[in-house]
Amino acid sequence: MRVNDEERLIKLEELVAYQAKVIEELSDQLAEQWKVVEQTRTKLDRLTERFLTLEETSLDAPAITRPPHY
Repeated sequence: MRVNDEERLIKLEELVAYQAKVIEELSDQLAEQWKVVEQTRTKLDRLTERFLTLEETSLDAPAITRPPHY
């Protein structure tokens, strides 16, 4: 193998190693973000259910009437 080919091979191996590290880091970050999304979705579901329950049990809204100064 020529020296130039060996240098190219070393640079390619370094690049592949760097990219593999970056991909792993991005995968870890994506997994963390997915956890946050799932937690947020769970909270939203609970709040939606709570809102619907409160809405069902609330009193009817008062009739809309003209203010006294009209």
